[in-house]
Amino acid sequence: MRVRVDQDACAGSGQCVMSAPAVFDQRETDGVVTLLDDGPDPRLHGGVRTAARLCPARAIALSAR
Repeated sequence: MRVRVDQDACAGSGQCVMSAPAVFDQRETDGVVTLLDDGPDPRLHGGVRTAARLCPARAIALSAR
């Protein structure tokens, strides 16, 4: 799995961080998503898929490696 984030689209809701904290974080200044791991371990894929599904701004894109 490959993960991409659109920081311009991010609304800063934090759903991604709650769903997959090893993959996503938020900037201290404005809450915008930061990507910690663009190719997460398969054990984390469920949380990453949940994060993408819950993102209100649709700022997370997933693709096959």
